[in-house]
Amino acid sequence: MVYQKLTFVVGTGRCGSTALSQIINIHPDVLSVNELFASIPDAEVLDEAPLSGSDFWGFLSRPNVVTNSMIKNGAIPPEFLYHRMPKRRFDAETTGVPAVSVMVLPHLTDDPDALFDELAAEVTTWPTRPPADHWRALFATLGARLGNPGAVVERTGLSIGRVPDMRRAFPEARFVHLYRQGPDCAVSMSRHFSFRMIPMLWEMADRCGLESPSQLTPEHAAQLPPDLAPLLSDRYDPALVWERPIPIDTFGTLWSETIVDGLRKLDRVPAEQRTALSYETLLEEPEKELIRLAEFIGVEPRRDWLDASIAHLDGGRPGAASKLAGDELTTLLESCSPGMRALAAHQ
Repeated sequence: MVYQKLTFVVGTGRCGSTALSQIINIHPDVLSVNELFASIPDAEVLDEAPLSGSDFWGFLSRPNVVTNSMIKNGAIPPEFLYHRMPKRRFDAETTGVPAVSVMVLPHLTDDPDALFDELAAEVTTWPTRPPADHWRALFATLGARLGNPGAVVERTGLSIGRVPDMRRAFPEARFVHLYRQGPDCAVSMSRHFSFRMIPMLWEMADRCGLESPSQLTPEHAAQLPPDLAPLLSDRYDPALVWERPIPIDTFGTLWSETIVDGLRKLDRVPAEQRTALSYETLLEEPEKELIRLAEFIGVEPRRDWLDASIAHLDGGRPGAASKLAGDELTTLLESCSPGMRALAAHQ
């Protein structure tokens, strides 16, 4: 079975996409695939080079080094769902937690280990083919096991920069750009472990004379001060990240650069295959926006789904930036201004 209704929800991260995934997951006709490309960031999974079923399963089943390290060190964000399961076979300290088990499978079932075993038995038998065909087959397999929904919606935080890769692999896919006002988004980033790590990793790369944090290795720790070096080791204290002073405008700049680059990439997607969804408007007019979303992804905006989704939304979260002190708010607004201008022009 090949899905004709495949939609990616993309954004900068911290833009309300986790809540949207939870809402989409309520709909009985939608397979909600949560944080897939954050769980499995390897470039090969969206490349064109053919993979055997066993090789493809390797990407899904091998522990993600970054997420496994965060779990071992107690830096577990709310998005990591597996550790909430009352009974868990996998452990970050011993077996490692399979990449697909951290966020993807627990979003779909209360027994992710059983689903993992079912997938392992099937996926490893698949023939050699392009990765996109494996993904389509995986979506079909999950859909069949979970009620055979007619649409797939994948949502990964900080995914807007990967739109060209997704588009190349899945030319039929639609895209929903979920966005949030920059200052509020930046404040949320400043309170999230993974996003706090981003400027720290760039500082580490700069100190080591590297072009990208992806080039960092444990050996580079010798070139770093004591408040950064442990982050390249197997063990570190999360307080190094939580307590490090990072100016709020750092996150405003991060948001601006991400949204400006992402909007350029979205512009290359045909207009009929993309739409935009404001998080603030979703909270203000939930029924109207949810109906529009359902129609775009190709499912019925069922009354029971609308009622459950509206009850799930938290309308009290916008406006976090407005609570900042005067000078801090001023610098944040300045750092967000390039992204806000780009967003206004795009709308």
